[in-house]
Amino acid sequence: MPIKVSCPTCQKDVVWQTESTHRPFCSKRCQLIDLGEWADEGHKISQPAQGDIQLTEEMLDALEDDFLDNNNFFVEPE
Repeated sequence: MPIKVSCPTCQKDVVWQTESTHRPFCSKRCQLIDLGEWADEGHKISQPAQGDIQLTEEMLDALEDDFLDNNNFFVEPE
């Protein structure tokens, strides 16, 4: 049975499938209405921004090491 979700703009049921090109919206119109709401700052992320955290050299080194360990695009080809 296909999954149905409500369009965030008009609440119409939308079948969640590949053919539903505007999912989770029912139409391009509803998708653009939602985009306009974001552009006008009508929609906002509810979680407050994190405060400034002072990064130490040790913290930066640990972040860099973790990043390099988990990303192979800086590795020279053998």
